[in-house]
Order: sequence, then structure tokens, then C-alpha cells
Amino acid sequence: MGTRSDAVVGVTFNEARLANETRFDLETIFHAQYKRMCRVIARVLRDPARAEELAVDVFLKWSRHPNAHGDQAQGWLYRTAIREALDELRRQTQRSRYERLFSFIPSGKARGSPTPEDVRAAKEDQETVRLVLGALDHRQAQLLLLRSEGFSYEELASMLDLNPASVGTLLARAQQAFRKEYISRYGQA
Repeated sequence: MGTRSDAVVGVTFNEARLANETRFDLETIFHAQYKRMCRVIARVLRDPARAEELAVDVFLKWSRHPNAHGDQAQGWLYRTAIREALDELRRQTQRSRYERLFSFIPSGKARGSPTPEDVRAAKEDQETVRLVLGALDHRQAQLLLLRSEGFSYEELASMLDLNPASVGTLLARAQQAFRKEYISRYGQA
């Protein structure tokens, strides 16, 4: 029976004491370093919420690496925190690159599938714009359409045989004429 008092459910007294000391070390270091580590990670990511998540991950990794405990704990924690932050930054960059690369592929899950009401509303808006453009002067309609396609003032001037210095004025007049025609047909937007 004397041997049973030293062991509690298969764990010896020394192991239980070591587990309690490790838990105490983790709690102590966590409370001492957590906020500062979050600030360090947030400086890299510019996202305080994600920085907090990564800081918790770093402490979890630290708790699983007993060789990092002791005197070198603080150095290990901050080295790992910076590496995690840089890895997250790389993941975000790669994710945004892939999203831009594949943005032309229609995906119902990514952008939400348009409902029949959305499709009808979009067609109605397109028809409204077409009717208003049809009522404008031919040159004004051309200017608005070509500018909406992203052409520069210089390109517009060469395409429509205009003075490059007057494209801005003509474009502003075309926008004003469009606005006026739209309001006269459909009321205030």
C-alpha cells in the first residue's frame, strides 16, 4: 500500500510535480510575454486579432518543445513568433495572388451565386443605361463608354480625333449630360 500512495492513477509523484511545474512555467511566461508578443506579431501583420491567434499558437508550440524551456525560453518564443508572423504574411500574399489570378473564374461559392432577382436587376440597370446613352449626343456616348473601359485621355483623343487638352472638359460635359438625362427619365437616383 505504501507504493500506491506514491503513484496516482499510473503517474508517479515526481511526474505529477514536474507536470505542475511545467504548467506553472507556461502560465507564468504566458502572462509575462503574451501582450508584448502580440504587439511584435501585429507590427508585422498589421492585424491585432490574427496576431493574438498566432501568439497563442507560439505558446502552444513552446509547451510541446521542452528543449526550449528554461533560460532560452524568451529568445525561442520571439524567434518563433517572428517566423510565424512572416509565414502568415507569405500565406496572405500567396492567397491574394491566387485570388487575383483566378478571379475571372466564376465561382458560386466564392462570390455568391446571383439569384434570379439579382440577374433581373442587373439586366434592368443595363437597359436603363443603354436607353440614357442612346438619348445622348453620339460623341458624348462614345466618350463615356470608352472611358468606362479604362482608356486614358490620350487614347480617347486619338480614337475620337479630339484635342487631348479638351478631353477632360468633354468628358465632364458628357457625364453631366448623362446625369441630366437620367434624372429627366427616371427621377433622382
